[in-house]
Amino acid sequence: MDFETLLVKIGTILEDLSIPYCITGGYAVSVWGRPRGTFDIDVVVELQTKNLKPLVQHLRELSSSGYIEERTAQDAIREGKEFNYFHPESGIKIDFWVITPRDRMGREKLQRRIGRKIGGRAIYFISPEDLILSKLIWFQKTQSTRQLEDIESVLKIQKSLDMNYLRQAAKANATLEILEPLLHSREQ
Repeated sequence: MDFETLLVKIGTILEDLSIPYCITGGYAVSVWGRPRGTFDIDVVVELQTKNLKPLVQHLRELSSSGYIEERTAQDAIREGKEFNYFHPESGIKIDFWVITPRDRMGREKLQRRIGRKIGGRAIYFISPEDLILSKLIWFQKTQSTRQLEDIESVLKIQKSLDMNYLRQAAKANATLEILEPLLHSREQ
């Protein structure tokens, strides 16, 4: 199974189970910026305990040797953390980033998500603005230049960003001082 096919299957499962989601990370950078290699699919989900067993069942149906640790997923739901599913035939790992009811920024990502046709199906992606904001936070935490490269890529390709939203949200999460020089270089 290739990357795109697995992505569509994951989106279909989440839609069928009425689990709000959006694709983020490297694949979203490839959608909103320049294509880049990635070996996982990052998915922001609003997952409740009642949806966990059906989700695990559907994921296990994708591959008889697929791996997901249900206990880790339960902890992720309770604590607003990450859990993984590994699809061995493709070698692709899916990282599920669970948002909690208290996660204002996570809920905003889901409200602002944008559908794109992939494999004939609408797959929801994080908005380019929210992707930039996420990458700013990851840069602040890790100092990884990959995050800045991703931001620059999205800024270069996306010409009609909501700059007011972007600046206000960056100010609110204390990343405006990282964002402004990137915006300045975009304008030149």
